[in-house]
Order: sequence, then C-alpha cells, then structure tokens
Amino acid sequence: MQRLLGEDIRLVTSLASVPGHVWADPNQFEHVIMNLAINARDAMPRGGTLTVATENVELDGSFPQTHPGTRPGSYVLLAVDDTGVGMNADALAHCFEPFFTTKPKGHGTGLGLATVYGIVKQSDGEIYIASEPGQGTKVRVYLPRVEARSMAIVPALPPVVLHCGAETVLLAEDELGVRKLVREVLEQAGHTVLEAASGPAALQTAKGYAGAIQLLLTDVVMPEMSGPELASKLTTARPDLKVLYMSGYTEETMVQHGMLSGEITLLQKPFSKDDLLRRVRDAMDSSP
Repeated sequence: MQRLLGEDIRLVTSLASVPGHVWADPNQFEHVIMNLAINARDAMPRGGTLTVATENVELDGSFPQTHPGTRPGSYVLLAVDDTGVGMNADALAHCFEPFFTTKPKGHGTGLGLATVYGIVKQSDGEIYIASEPGQGTKVRVYLPRVEARSMAIVPALPPVVLHCGAETVLLAEDELGVRKLVREVLEQAGHTVLEAASGPAALQTAKGYAGAIQLLLTDVVMPEMSGPELASKLTTARPDLKVLYMSGYTEETMVQHGMLSGEITLLQKPFSKDDLLRRVRDAMDSSP
C-alpha cells in the first residue's frame, strides 16, 4: 500500500492482536482495501495520514438504530481513515452510486466506491462513511464474525504457463494503482507492457510503437474515450490485435447499459494474479 500512496502520505496500521474469522473472498477484499487506499490518497494531494485498523467488536441492539442495515452480534471491523479534503453532504449521499465521482474530469470513473459497496454487501457486511469538508473521511466496514472451523479444500487450478517475453500488451487503465499492479504482474510473467492512462494516450503509444502488439488490455469505462471505442480504432489499424476488456461491473450489466456487445467477454474486477494471467493467455490464443 505504501508504494501506491507515495512518499507524502504516512501509513499507520492498528491491527487486532487476535484476528476474527469472516466469510469473504480474499482477492475481492484486498480490492476493497486497495480501492479505499487509492481514494484516500487522491483526497490528500498535499500529503497526510492514512490509518487502517481492524478490531473484533460486539454490536448491541442500539447500534442498528444509528446504522441501518446492521444486526446485533459479533463483527470484524475494518476502519480506514484519512486526513484529506473530505466530502460535503451531497457528495456523501451519492458516494456509492455507480459513475458518481467528485474527482475532476479525466481523473476517475466513479466505479471505485460502487465496487467496494458491492463486494461488502456480497460478503453479508455493511459499510458506512462519515466525512465533512476539510475534516477527512472515515470508512467503517462491518463483516459478521464466524467461528473458525475446518473448511473443505477446493482443488487449485493448474498453474498458468506463459510463453515469456514473446508478446507485447498495450495496457489502457485510468486508475494509477490498478495500472501499476497489472503492469507489474504482466512484466513479471515476461511480457512487454506499453502503459497508457487513457484512450487517446493508448492511441499515441500504439502509433509510436513500430513493433507488433499482440493484445489490448483495456478498462471499459475511461474518461475521454471508452475501451470499446479505443479497441475499434486500434483494430482498424492493427487487424490482428486481440482485445481483453476489464471492469468493476459484470458483463451482463455492461451489456444492459450499452457499453459492451453481448459477444464480448470481460475480465471482472477485482481479479487475482492467476485470473489475470489465465485470461490474458486465453485472449492471446483466441482467434482475432
């Protein structure tokens, strides 16, 4: 996380000495934490402090009166606090809505907190945000605590084998944190990665690259130019280019909103390292 936050932001952790157990997807919940950290970083352009804490808590009958949705019981609490610019009441009321963002044009899609909200709800949890202008933001995630018990072992998928070093991927992703992590995974696997923060930047990068590009890996929703629009322009100039889309929304939702056609497959965020490498390999080996 410190690498994503940069040198101007101090990371403080206060973690429970005895971890509680919850039912949640580890890869998805890592995405929750990273998304909250990136939001906090963007809210502290001049530096500040990000505090991440965990705690086992007991919620009594009075808690749901001020926090609708929760039930009394045992929970694991994840608290993420920043000392950033904060949000006004109107922004706070809409912060979980898809495509709502307080960031300047070209600096965010408004999918981050909507994705976080969806993952928390899928995990049978609740999330609350408190914020005021100039007073920072406090995020509280409550996940029901469960008793530790033996769990059935799910057979692991076979390891992903890639032909290292032979292929070039053009990566178009406007979220810096996601872009850096994806690039790192692909480069560790031996790929050459051309990185772009927007559709127009990806077009310029491709235009200035004399070699072959085997795959376009692009977010669907980006400022200035969507992923499908970028793919259409690039495949006109490079007919053999394969395309793999990624998004925080499901394929069905993307089709319903007219952002993708029904024939397009999607790498849904959040995804694990193996998910990413496997889908990249599948896309490389598919027909144009």
